[in-house]
Formats: sequence, structure tokens, C-alpha cells
Amino acid sequence: MTTTARTDAPTRREQILKEAARLFAERGFHGVGVDEIGAAVGISGPGLYRHFPGKDAMLAELLVGISERLLDGGRLRVGEESGGPRALLGSLIDGHIDFALDDRPLITLHDRELDRLKDEDRKRVRQLQRQYVELWVAVVRELYPAAGESEARAAVHAVFGLLNSTPHLAALGRESMEELLRRLAHGAFGALAEA
Repeated sequence: MTTTARTDAPTRREQILKEAARLFAERGFHGVGVDEIGAAVGISGPGLYRHFPGKDAMLAELLVGISERLLDGGRLRVGEESGGPRALLGSLIDGHIDFALDDRPLITLHDRELDRLKDEDRKRVRQLQRQYVELWVAVVRELYPAAGESEARAAVHAVFGLLNSTPHLAALGRESMEELLRRLAHGAFGALAEA
């Protein structure tokens, strides 16, 4: 997959979101005030309102945003991979591992705070997640045609659970953890061939 490395500094808005995600994951949505988020990025709490209407908007942008990023990244991998279903599944796994290792606070935030979103935002997150799952299911079914659709979908959800467990794991170091997660994910999908 070709990617363009970003070389410019993160925007103030991106800095705010990153710190908000970290603080919300550490102390919960209601345990963090706008003053603390502002202090983490070097501005006053009220200064945040130039960028976001409030904490609810930050939470929505974080959770909807990561769901959009995962789906867009998955679609990009599907569009660019020419090595067949095995290579494509490997690319999808690698992309999700990058997310799981690089965005651990967002995993925690999703687990704890999804229900705090407004109905419209929560429905959007769920819609994006379903599309992301179905993208994977199509690849898994192509690679393991004997697996039924329900079995393939269950396997995708199980692998997501495995990969998204990273916030709860002791750090092995990025490279070792990445390799371990890759082997575990491929092994889990490989079990479909034995069914």
C-alpha cells in the first residue's frame, strides 16, 4: 500500500483531539474538564470553544473520526492490493494493528464512552463499523470459501477483539507486539480452513 507520510505539524484542532482522547481514556469523559484539556495543549479552557462547541463535540469527532479513518483505510487497501485475498487480508490486518497500537486511547474511549454520544453520532459510528466489518468479511470469504457468512463475520469480530485488546496488554515493544498480533490474527483466520 502506498501512503504519503505527513510531514507538517499537527493542527491545534488535532492536538486538542489527541489530548482529549488521552485524558478521556485515562479518567473518563466526565472526569475531565475543558480547562484540563486546554492546559494539555497550552491554551485556556474557554479557548477550546474556538475549535469545538464543547466536550460532546470532541467525543463525537474522535469516535466518528476513527471509524471513518478505519473504513477509508480499509477501502484504500482493497483498492490498491493486487496480490490476491491472502495479501489483502494481511494488509487489512497490518492496518488494524497500526490503529490498535497507535490509537490505544481511542479503543478505550470507544469501549467506555460510545453510549455518551448523541443518537445520531452513535448510529453513524455503528454504520461505519458495520461497513468496515463487511469489507473484511468479503475478503475472508474469498480466502476461505468453505466458511459460511456467519462464521466469517464471527471470525472478523473475534480478530477485532484480539487486536483491540492492546490497551489491556503489557507492552512488549512496538515491533514485538506488532509481530505477535499479526501471527495471532492470521492464526485465528487460519482456523476457518480447518472447519
